[in-house]
Amino acid sequence: MPNHLKFFSHISKSDVAIAGGKGASLGEMSKAKIPVPRGFVVLASAFDRFLEETDLNAEIKARLKEVNPEDTNSVDKASNVIRDTIHDHEMPKDLAEEILKAFDELCTTSPLPAGRPSPSKGEGAYVAVRSSATAEDSAVASWAGELETYLNTTRENVVERVKNCWSSLFTPRAIFYRHEKKLIDHYVSVAVVIQKMIQSEISGIAFTVHPVTEDYDQMIIEAGFGLGEAIVSGQITPDSYIVSKSQMSIVDINVGMQTRKLVKSVKSVKSKVHKVVKNDDFANEWVEIGSEGEKQKLSGKQIIEVAKVCKRIEDHYGFPCDIEWAMEGGKIYITQSRPITTLKKV
Repeated sequence: MPNHLKFFSHISKSDVAIAGGKGASLGEMSKAKIPVPRGFVVLASAFDRFLEETDLNAEIKARLKEVNPEDTNSVDKASNVIRDTIHDHEMPKDLAEEILKAFDELCTTSPLPAGRPSPSKGEGAYVAVRSSATAEDSAVASWAGELETYLNTTRENVVERVKNCWSSLFTPRAIFYRHEKKLIDHYVSVAVVIQKMIQSEISGIAFTVHPVTEDYDQMIIEAGFGLGEAIVSGQITPDSYIVSKSQMSIVDINVGMQTRKLVKSVKSVKSKVHKVVKNDDFANEWVEIGSEGEKQKLSGKQIIEVAKVCKRIEDHYGFPCDIEWAMEGGKIYITQSRPITTLKKV
C-alpha cells in the first residue's frame, strides 16, 4: 500500500499537486530554515483513495450537478448530503493507523518550541489540522478561506478532523466558489496539514506589499492577542503596523480595540458557554480581556522581528506574500504563506 503521508522535510513548493498549496508552502519554508512548527501532510492521494474505496465519487458528482448557484437551498442541500456521506464512512484502517503513527512521531520528538516537554505517545499533545486544496493558492484560483481548519486537535480526534477537512471541500462557500471560478467540472482534491500547535500569546497576518496602496516598499502587519484564527476569520479588530522594507523601520502604528481573545479551552467537557468556532469544535474558547485589549500588541522591536522574517519569505519566493504568524514565549513561528492574489500592479 503506498505511503499517503509526508513530513514537511520531504515536501517542497513543487508538490502542490500532492500536498496542496498550504502543505507545499510549509514544506518549502521548512527547507529554507524559516521558523515553521514541525508537521506532516496527509497527501491528496489519501482522500482520492478514500473516495474510490467508498464509491463516493459518483455520488459527489451527481450532487454537484444538481446545484443551482442562484438557489441557496440547493447549495445547502448538496453540501449537507455530501458532507454527511463522507462523515458516515469509516477511514480505511491502515490509513488511520498511519496518521496516528505520524501523530505520535510528531508529538514525541523534539517539537517546536524548544524546551516544551514531549508527552508520551502523543498524550496531552495538540496539533492544528488544516485543509490544503490541490488547486489552492494559484494566481487564478485561491482556495484560501474556503476550507476548514481545526486548532488544538488531540490524538483522540485527529482522524475525524482529517475527514472534516476532506468534507470541507464541499461546504456551501466552497461549492459557490467552484461555480464562481468555473471549476465545477474540474477535479479538485484536498490534502490535510497536521502541525504542532503553537499556543500563541500574540498572532497575526502580514502582507509583504501594501494591499490597498500597492506600495511595494511597504509591508502591513496585523496583530492580536490569542490564536490567529480570530484575526483570519475577522472576529477581532487587530493592531495594524506599516513597515518600510527598504529601511526596515516602522512607518505607522494603529492600535486596535480588542475585547476578547481565542484560546485553547481549559475545559474538556462540552459546555453551552463555549463559543462554537467551527463545526462543533469545543477545543477553543473566547476569553474577555478587558482593558488589556487596548494596549499595543507588539513592541517596536517585535514588529521589526516579524517584518524581517516576512521579508525573508518574500525574498525566498520572489513574489508578494500573504503570511500567517504566531508568537509563543517571545519566539516567532510562521504557520502559512501564500501569494497575494489581489494586486493589480506587478
